[in-house]
Parts: sequence; C-alpha cells; structure tokens
Amino acid sequence: MSISSRDRILAAAQANKPAEMPLPTVPDFGGDASVERFTTVLTSISGRVMWLDGLEQLVTTLQQLFPEARHSASPLFQATVPVDTLTPTDVLADIELAVLAGEIGVAENGAVWLPEANMLHRALPTITQHLVLVLDHRRIVATMHEAYSKLPSTGGYGKFVAGPSKTADIEQSLVIGAHGARSLVVLLY
Repeated sequence: MSISSRDRILAAAQANKPAEMPLPTVPDFGGDASVERFTTVLTSISGRVMWLDGLEQLVTTLQQLFPEARHSASPLFQATVPVDTLTPTDVLADIELAVLAGEIGVAENGAVWLPEANMLHRALPTITQHLVLVLDHRRIVATMHEAYSKLPSTGGYGKFVAGPSKTADIEQSLVIGAHGARSLVVLLY
C-alpha cells in the first residue's frame, strides 16, 4: 500500500511542528481613562460628548439636539420606527436618528464599543443620518488593550465606533457622512 501525497505532507508537517510556547503577557500600557481625555479625543475627530444628569433626560436632550428628526430608532425610548434584525434596509435608510447604548468607551481614540445586541440591526449604526450612543461614564477605559480584555463579556459581533464617518479625496476635501452617520454624539451619564 502506497502512502498518498496528502499523507506524506501531513506527516512532514507534524514532524516539523515546533513546540508550543506560552502566549506572551500583554503589558499594562496604563494611560488616561478620564472623561476629559475621551471628550478631547472624540471632539478632535468631529464627535460630540454631552452629559445627562440621568437617563430620564434622554428624550428631552434628543429633542433639543435633533428637533428636525422625525424618524428615530432606539431601544431606550419609544421610537418612531420599530427596528429588529429582519427590518429591510430600505426602511432603515429613512431613519434620521438612532440612539443606542454603548458598552465601553476608549479614551485613547474616542471609540465606543457597540455590541450587536445593542444595535437592533447590524446596519442601523451605519445607515442612520445621526448616531447617538449612550454610555455610562464609569465604562471608559484608557486603551484599546483594556477594552479588548473586556469584550468577552459583551457578546459576539460588535464594532468600535469613533466619530462620524468621514473621507478625504486627493485634494484634501473632507466629507463628513460619506459612508455612515453624519454625526456622532456620545451622551454620558
């Protein structure tokens, strides 16, 4: 019985397999996990940070910030458009304001972790005109390393959102809202 090419290749790979090594210890990068740092960085990338004294102010604050928004989606208050994972994208395209709960804020880059469970629909944070993320200020961490260490407890799919979408062409002409939300506001409480 002859040995197949496949078996020879697998045997050679097994024979040359290096010994397993322990994973390196990720150093503590430290850093500033302050609300001030988070605010400075997010503002520098065209986002906004505002404070809520409590979640009971949410609807009033949204009405002040977005008085023209008629089509909204959110699990945090009675929105005008019901959205779930099966909502067609043409319905999502009409949503002017999405208000979602963020889980982790990152001070070094102004990003907010948004797990799928908080999105209502995977496309909603990208297709809406204006995105508002509500975040407990005690959930701000200093670095992405620290944020990633907390992700296993927040579910599977998700994304970090940092500022409104933007792009610039070769002539240095900046366009806000080119391929996602035109504005991002993080409401801290």
